[in-house]
Amino acid sequence: MSDTKAEAQFNELSGRRSESFTWTPEEEKQLVKKIDLFLLPTIWLMYLLSYMDRTNIGNAKIAGMADDLELSSNQYSVCLVVFFVTYVLFEAPSNMILVRTRPSLFLPVIMAIWGALTICMAAVKHYHHLLVLRLLVGMFEAAFAPGILMIISSWYKKNEQSRRFAVYLSAAILSGAFGGLLAGAITGGMEGAGGLRGWRWLFIIEGAATIVWAFCASFILLDFPHNTKRLTDRERAIAIARLRLTDMGVRTNTHKLGKRESFVAAISNWRTWGFIVGYMVIVGSSTLSYFYPTLVRGLGYTNTVQAQYMTVPIYAVAFVCTAVTGYFCDMIPDLRGIVIASWLTVSLITSIVVCTVYNYTVRYVMLIIMAAGLWAANALSLSFASSTFGSMEAETRAIALALVNAMGNLASIYGSYLFPAEDAPKYLMGFGVISALLGVGIAVYLLLNIFVRRTKS
Repeated sequence: MSDTKAEAQFNELSGRRSESFTWTPEEEKQLVKKIDLFLLPTIWLMYLLSYMDRTNIGNAKIAGMADDLELSSNQYSVCLVVFFVTYVLFEAPSNMILVRTRPSLFLPVIMAIWGALTICMAAVKHYHHLLVLRLLVGMFEAAFAPGILMIISSWYKKNEQSRRFAVYLSAAILSGAFGGLLAGAITGGMEGAGGLRGWRWLFIIEGAATIVWAFCASFILLDFPHNTKRLTDRERAIAIARLRLTDMGVRTNTHKLGKRESFVAAISNWRTWGFIVGYMVIVGSSTLSYFYPTLVRGLGYTNTVQAQYMTVPIYAVAFVCTAVTGYFCDMIPDLRGIVIASWLTVSLITSIVVCTVYNYTVRYVMLIIMAAGLWAANALSLSFASSTFGSMEAETRAIALALVNAMGNLASIYGSYLFPAEDAPKYLMGFGVISALLGVGIAVYLLLNIFVRRTKS
């Protein structure tokens, strides 16, 4: 059925009045389960591979890449930064394309491309080769995160989103843990296989896995409620109507804002800028994850493979805290800002302790708790933004979400310079800057919680 026919049928069924189109609670429950089945496992594995492909450079660095390519600390930081330059620049434009096309085609295609580019990293011989490839990977990965934010906000009601965003972000958390295990196994077990260093095999294997899942995802991933082919006509009608009942903007073929109009509407809304500042704090602090292997090794775990494995508990605890937070925050949607500020406070306290205590065991425990707070706040901040933007037109919401994610990731640029090698093992500058950022974040999310609730009343 064409998009136009699907929309016409919805209009016929509902007359655009929810009272003339009814459905049972059981139908809605079964529909949400079906949406979960198609969406959550698919985007979870897509994000798992996405995050591994962007962060495996940290594992490759301590596995010999820095020595083989003769990378200085500054050159490594530049390789981290350039990813985010193209990543930030292409996020909003990519979401403007996504909202006008089929996610089930657009996202798997760009995923396959960045997977191929990741494989190409195994062949680099010089710093400049790595630099160019990181630029290109950033450009193609730019479409993924804001695209997933748009898809989740297009299918779920406001009080259903926190746990879904927690599931989504849990992929990034587990990719850190799984990435550390995989990196340890590959770099330790395949060193010299086929005449290649272990870090080169790391890029080959993870890039190939990305391409394979991109192909699978094209047959599973949902599009938007009005044009997906995975649901029946009635299920699409229910999906659209139930969102409209909760004042959620729904993407359709009968009402479409122009690109310029959507962009202006997004940047002129104060909520967009409030969430941009808040998310910049969280992402800037979370650049810590790129240095986990380096930091852990600096804490006394000098064996490279052991340093890879010792990052696993950091992500394991973060996973539990994020899952629990996401589950319960759908029950208290009006307190999301306060919960975020609370988690940032926990991370702030641990960051200050790291700056003042130099015992290896204490610093390692503090690093685990800090990461848990940052990841839990990250997932909830995306849910908070998505639900707050829910009443916007779909095109405007797509741009607003992309801007939050893109501008927030600008923080990754300066965050990449927070832990230079010469600061080891204390890294006082890095933890000092993160402490200051977290203080700002606490204030921002408390204010957002107040003003967002006032605009509802």
